Amino acid sequence: MANTLLMPKATAVWLVDNTALSFEQIAHFCSLHPLEVKAIADGESAQGIKGLDPVITGQLSRDEIAKGETDGNYRLKLSEPKVRVPESKRKGPRYTPLSKRQDRPNAILWLVRNHAELKDAQISRLVGTTKSTIEQIRERTHWNSANLVPMDPVTLGLCSQIDLDLEVQRASRGRDQAQPTGDTLLPASLTERLEPQNGKPAKEDSDELDAAAVFAKLSALKSKDGDDNEE
Repeated sequence: MANTLLMPKATAVWLVDNTALSFEQIAHFCSLHPLEVKAIADGESAQGIKGLDPVITGQLSRDEIAKGETDGNYRLKLSEPKVRVPESKRKGPRYTPLSKRQDRPNAILWLVRNHAELKDAQISRLVGTTKSTIEQIRERTHWNSANLVPMDPVTLGLCSQIDLDLEVQRASRGRDQAQPTGDTLLPASLTERLEPQNGKPAKEDSDELDAAAVFAKLSALKSKDGDDNEE
């Protein structure tokens, strides 16, 4: 798990109320803009947010705060976590940032059209949506269906190409291969007995006919010889 600050805005509220750190120092530590920190100090922003003590959470030490208060140019540093928590595997739909959520219907439409083998649960994992939304887009009952444009979710940044390929591979596993359509070549066992286009019999049939003619002639000769002997 990356060593990142938890709840930066709530931490900024606490630092503004309980320390003599400058707005720039708090902004740098909390990854905020100095004007946003100033707005917090003026009560214009973060109203209703309860301050979070970074010392209690183990993300900042008292010594670091003291150094920052003494030197206005000092930049606070996060404390090293005492316990390393293994990163858990993601379960459920993928989280989608607010700025990209409006693109999800277009991505769903693209997946439905280009990868019909994907199940609703797989689409939900890829773009972070609900099955009801997928069903509405499939059935063209979505409230904005007329304005939807199919767009690749990888291009939109909603999922990675690796994740998409993996889900497509899983969906295709165990499916019957598509049967060839249109004219196909006939087996050799059938084509050998077909007559050519010029109407002449095939060689095998011709051989059979010639053999029959030979036997017929032999039979006729035997019959003639028998008649001569009787005479």
